[in-house]
Amino acid sequence: MERRRNWCARMCFLVIFGSCLTPIVALPVSFSDEFTVTSAVDHVKTIADNNTIELILDQNSGAGFASKYQYMFGVVSMEIKLVPGDSAGTVTAFYMSSDGNERDELDFEFLGNRSGQPYTVQTNIYALGKGDREQRVNLWFDPSLEFHKYSIFWNHYHILFSVDDIPIRVYKNNAARGIPFPGSQSMGIFSSLWDADSWATRGGLEKIDWSKAPFVASYRDFEIDCCLSPSNTNCASNTNNWWEGLSYRNLSSNQARLYKWVRANYMIYDYCTDRSRYPVPPMECTSGI
Repeated sequence: MERRRNWCARMCFLVIFGSCLTPIVALPVSFSDEFTVTSAVDHVKTIADNNTIELILDQNSGAGFASKYQYMFGVVSMEIKLVPGDSAGTVTAFYMSSDGNERDELDFEFLGNRSGQPYTVQTNIYALGKGDREQRVNLWFDPSLEFHKYSIFWNHYHILFSVDDIPIRVYKNNAARGIPFPGSQSMGIFSSLWDADSWATRGGLEKIDWSKAPFVASYRDFEIDCCLSPSNTNCASNTNNWWEGLSYRNLSSNQARLYKWVRANYMIYDYCTDRSRYPVPPMECTSGI
């Protein structure tokens, strides 16, 4: 309960945007019940409370875990404390993904930095196997000092990426206009810590300093409130699910103000405005993403 009060207090510091946000709250789950280690068991550590997990990266291996089940629509969140200090070249990932070549995927990728530089979070969205929809935001706090909440909210109307309940990315469902939207494939939940120094920090110019290893990312407070797939085939189409309600079909006024604040002050890259990659902006960029 104390942690929940702390998160609300963090929202209140932005008093210029109005009253505290009402967080989207999922259901607490146990790591051992819902997740399994997928790589390098010896690089995954369970802390004494049995629900705090550490992923470890060194020159021998990174590490990762995944959900035991797949889901359709709803909300997934976890609290993460990112790699501290000189983390250049490392990537900590939290994402959802379906199976197959034409996969849907919703990505958080936290790009390591040299000490003293901002941590960058990259989001990306794949629909029917097509990605290349990167946006990058510099976090407005040091995410390695304490745990922060990262959430993916997904309904028939939009996808919302949030940090401490502050929206940093919205991707609307414009399937009616012929723009692919992840809405037909169930997805698992994944996280990993890995060596990405070929691209992660300053386009690969900054390499991992292995003398600083091991690198550690910590996780706790896993929450899931989604339709379990395929065991509950009617759930995903049920318009009475709380996440399909009127108040969740668009950003609230407070969310919209915070979203504008993030994009105006902390966004450093948007594929929609990258004319070297897209001389003609992708369709979703002119359709209200």
